[in-house]
Amino acid sequence: MSTPLETIIESLDSRILDDTTIGSELFAWSLSAQRELGLMHGDRPTCPFLRPHILSRTQYSAIEAAAEIIAGAFDKLVARALEYPPLLNDFGLTPAEVQMARIDPGYSNLCVTSRLDAYLTDSGFQFLEYNAENPAGISDQMQLEKILLELPQMRDFLGQHEHWMPRPHVRLLDSLLATYREWGGQEPYPQIAIVDWEGVSTACEFEVLKQYFESAGYPTIIVSPHALEYDSERLQAGTFRIDIVYKRVIIHEFLEKFDEMHPLSRAYRDRNVCMANSFRTKVAHKKASFAILSDPQYADLFTDLELKTLRQHIPWTRIVRQGATSFDNDERELGEILRTEWERLVLKPNDDYGGHGVVMGWECSSDEWEQTIGQAFDRDYVVQERVPVKKVAIPRFADNGVRRDEMFVDFNPFLFQNRMEGGLVRLSDSSLCNISSGGAQTALLVLEGQ
Repeated sequence: MSTPLETIIESLDSRILDDTTIGSELFAWSLSAQRELGLMHGDRPTCPFLRPHILSRTQYSAIEAAAEIIAGAFDKLVARALEYPPLLNDFGLTPAEVQMARIDPGYSNLCVTSRLDAYLTDSGFQFLEYNAENPAGISDQMQLEKILLELPQMRDFLGQHEHWMPRPHVRLLDSLLATYREWGGQEPYPQIAIVDWEGVSTACEFEVLKQYFESAGYPTIIVSPHALEYDSERLQAGTFRIDIVYKRVIIHEFLEKFDEMHPLSRAYRDRNVCMANSFRTKVAHKKASFAILSDPQYADLFTDLELKTLRQHIPWTRIVRQGATSFDNDERELGEILRTEWERLVLKPNDDYGGHGVVMGWECSSDEWEQTIGQAFDRDYVVQERVPVKKVAIPRFADNGVRRDEMFVDFNPFLFQNRMEGGLVRLSDSSLCNISSGGAQTALLVLEGQ
């Protein structure tokens, strides 16, 4: 009989906690290494932990199967919305976003790269959001391994257990190239532009990806949208020809500054640059997409398997607007649900990131919740039922040495052309685990035979 995963992890943590050589010197090395490897959010190193987050192959495979089914359901949902204006209107897109979403990107998958944000629970897992337009953190796994796998306890552990570690950065490049070929690109070594604003908090990640792309033979530049030029045939940054745009700039931020006459917009519309992800992904990226997926009135869009997966792994979510809706197998006014069930609910802006504007009913006063309800009806919000987040104990550096803390964990699987490869693992003392909201991260390790 195999040893239970919990026992294996407990034994590893005990060895780490009992190791008297782990102290300030190793902590200083870890901080220095994270700065060198680009594991930073702004000026803050992101990993205080002493081992990866460990999943069994059984756990990983279950998440993988559900994530890939749900990603396919998003593809179907967006395709239907683009054909049916009343459904598209439910997503809450701006006129500019709708205009750009209607442009055919020139390839079949909605998302070349995406990420489902999930909470692990005691009974399984639930997906809360879909980062469909430009997920961050893809290079972090390989960089975190360079630190965590150097620790002596981890070297011994890996030698004793059959394991697998994902390679999302490899799948990213493979997917960009496959998409470029499907789009019709002919260059044997297409040139890549990573496009985002100057000075963003994820800039270190761009440098890591640039080094990896170039090591594989693909010239790469990191460039602001302000520096792009287009002559009706070719998109460029100075003298650098751009064949593939790896778009990291947020679509609504881009469209707040530019219109359809920007060089990137024109080159994309003219099919003179392959852009991943496309402007079309904004439809699925809106949090209202979860309201549509979880609402029984749209059930005819999906297969029985898709519906079963959606019901099991997506929490009750609704667009905040006046009217009746289903809740706990009953029809009730949404306003009444918000005011009587607030300790079970979270309110979120329909299109924001980093946890901005998220209000959890169980963590605020009734007055604060009532104020947020007013904002939600006046603005563009969704409401979602609380998911009971699982806590895990993990060793970490502390001010006076090493300790083992219980922390909330979310596991956010990366998808490449709707196929899962690893994920972003975030941990926090609070139930909001976003790195930009103060959370931290570690690598992922999958144990085979578990």
